[in-house]
Amino acid sequence: MRIFKIENGAVVENEGNYYQFENVDWNAFINRKGLYKSIIRDLSGQKPMNGFDVENHMVAPVGGQEIWASGVTYMRSKQARMEESKDAGGGTFYDKVYDADRPELFFKATPHRTVGNLGEVRIRKDSHWDVPEPELTLFITSKGTIEGYTIGNDMSSRSIEGENPLYLPQAKTYDACAGLGPCIYISEKEIAPDTLIRLEIKRNGNTAFEGEIPISNMKRNHQELVDYLFRECSFPYGVFLMTGTGIIPPDEFTLQSKDEIRITIGPIGTLVNFVQ
Repeated sequence: MRIFKIENGAVVENEGNYYQFENVDWNAFINRKGLYKSIIRDLSGQKPMNGFDVENHMVAPVGGQEIWASGVTYMRSKQARMEESKDAGGGTFYDKVYDADRPELFFKATPHRTVGNLGEVRIRKDSHWDVPEPELTLFITSKGTIEGYTIGNDMSSRSIEGENPLYLPQAKTYDACAGLGPCIYISEKEIAPDTLIRLEIKRNGNTAFEGEIPISNMKRNHQELVDYLFRECSFPYGVFLMTGTGIIPPDEFTLQSKDEIRITIGPIGTLVNFVQ
């Protein structure tokens, strides 16, 4: 089952049928423990719509939620961070984080710095080495329960982060620094560990880079990340947590204006962003 946010409410897709909920409070609609069963009850008595074009109405599935992110949860991420920071003397920081008990968690974006499917993400003007980071993203309620999944595009300035690990906030957080969507996928079961994350970057209509990785390659489990995030933080409307990336283009690659970024995760769908 998938939930799409639209400008005047929400649309639920279940077994190929679409159901519209007009003028609902998005924060209250998704911030429910046992969200799957709650939505099933909501659908009782609802009639499906005919011919609804959800793609032309959807917006980023975020309301009052913050977006947080996890770092160095895949081996490829650890290697990339060590390589970009070695000249600044920070390479070993990421090696230690990968093996530490405490995960790396950082604030990523506010809702107004987040774009949805087909939205334009940005690369910083003061950066010369930039990549998207495709990430399975958890939706967690204010009670700390994982209720759904979406796709995150964690835009990152490798040149700024590589200068000094303390520059991480500047490398990660700026206007249009995050893509989120196209929907929230909810299910009675956890997402399957063999689910693939796929990234394709297209330039002038051609594939400039592509890669894929199963989420089972992630070193830490989802509940571990959630437990640390909720240790000293509260989220009245719930929170989105990007879980890290295992796909990073080679060092010689950097994004350019008008590049198309396509991130696909099986049951969720495809998040498409364009570089401004």
